[in-house]
Amino acid sequence: MRGPALVAFGLVAVVALALTAVLELSGVTLVRDESALARADVQPLAGTLLPARASDPEGRAIALADSDGALTPAKPIAPGTKVTIVVTARRPGWNAWLLGKSATRRLTVMAPLATVTSRWVTRPAGGPVPVTFSEPVARVAYARHSARGTGTSFKLPEQAKAGTVKVAVAARPWEKLGDPATVHYFPPAKRPVALVSPAPGGRLDPGDQVRLVFSQPPSGTLPRASLAGHWRRPDDHTLVFTASGAGPTLGTHVKITLPHTAALADTSGRAIKTGRELTWTVPPASPKRLIQLLAEEGYLPVQFDGRTVEHTVRAQSAAAAHPPDGDFGWRYAHTPPELKRQFTPETGNVIVRGAIMMFQDEHHLTVDGLPGPDLWKALLGDAVDDKPAHRGYSYVYVHREQRPQQLTLWHSGKTILTSPGNTGVPAAPTELGTFPVFEHLAETTMSGTNPDGSHYSDPGIKWVSYFNGGDALHAFDRASFGTPQSVGCVELPLASAKKIWPYTPIGTLVTIES
Repeated sequence: MRGPALVAFGLVAVVALALTAVLELSGVTLVRDESALARADVQPLAGTLLPARASDPEGRAIALADSDGALTPAKPIAPGTKVTIVVTARRPGWNAWLLGKSATRRLTVMAPLATVTSRWVTRPAGGPVPVTFSEPVARVAYARHSARGTGTSFKLPEQAKAGTVKVAVAARPWEKLGDPATVHYFPPAKRPVALVSPAPGGRLDPGDQVRLVFSQPPSGTLPRASLAGHWRRPDDHTLVFTASGAGPTLGTHVKITLPHTAALADTSGRAIKTGRELTWTVPPASPKRLIQLLAEEGYLPVQFDGRTVEHTVRAQSAAAAHPPDGDFGWRYAHTPPELKRQFTPETGNVIVRGAIMMFQDEHHLTVDGLPGPDLWKALLGDAVDDKPAHRGYSYVYVHREQRPQQLTLWHSGKTILTSPGNTGVPAAPTELGTFPVFEHLAETTMSGTNPDGSHYSDPGIKWVSYFNGGDALHAFDRASFGTPQSVGCVELPLASAKKIWPYTPIGTLVTIES
């Protein structure tokens, strides 16, 4: 009996071994790969390997290329993308009844993510900029250039002594370039280097921030500034100073003192010198911007057509130093030629001086016609507040040699009044020219010297607008008007003077022509 039992046991053992061999040789493997996303292998008895499938975390399909089992994306994918791969082998019919029609394997992998590890580097004297990576990379892109097969480091052939360059890398040939990293590079020096913007010793505009980028992280002690403001630290190597309010005062100097001596240079590494103090010059206010603001705020018969400046303190202060480009055009269609031919966009122009005087008077400033600090402060304040423009523009002109002599009052494109008037007698003629009104009185006593040397003092003179020394527009009781009868003033009938007076505040121009 022992013989048949042994034979049966042997047969069972052989069958078991055969089944084990079939099982081991009828599967498919799917494993990570150093150069590809993954590697798929089919066993000799597993049958046919179907095309692999892949998808991203959102379920979007990713086409794969298969090179002897090495699976890579058919189109470049972003570094760090998580990819789920599924491979299936279809078994032949002779063993499908035993093991199933197919064998499937699933694997989730992540595309490698290489990063730039040297973000703050000192370049060797005259040499390229050394950059290192977290792992070997297949491609590097920088400043519109690219290179392949660069390993774990690369030398950028930058021309400037210092600066920044964007560097993007891909760890595998089948990846897209990753997000670019900013590499800051510095010239060699015995002390830590600070790259300064704007350039030390140059110009600092009111809207500028001061940026200091250090080759080594600065100490916790902040630099001292000569004006109010605050510091912030965007990263371990950078300090940014922002002045308070409108920024530095126009036409002044700004100084920043570092807590420790450093090698100081501009952002390109030029003009490097050792020290602690940084200085800049703030440009003065521009006469061009002064005229633009007076036009925008309605104090001139012209309007400014140019780029709009934001109604913020910093933007308006910056524009005061660097005016926007644009042109001046006449605000009103029917502007007297006597006025038109006198305008030029210069602060010495009488039309601009009159506008300054009117603005000063309305803002309770000293009326001197000069663009001083108080005027600029008020002008910029109105621009920031976006106050409504001054309403209307008046102009008075008289032709001295005309008979009868007449005064014309023009306002905002319309002739308001034409009236006969008396200018000065030949021995005391009314001076030719254009003059801004500097004193505006409802009633006063007028006194002076007659051509014969005698003195006069006339109380109760109404509706008086002085425009040139003792010459004024005013009411006067005369038997007739239209001929030279005064000692320099422009005398008007009471009704005319009363109507004209509200239109001739301080700064209004009066032209006396031949």
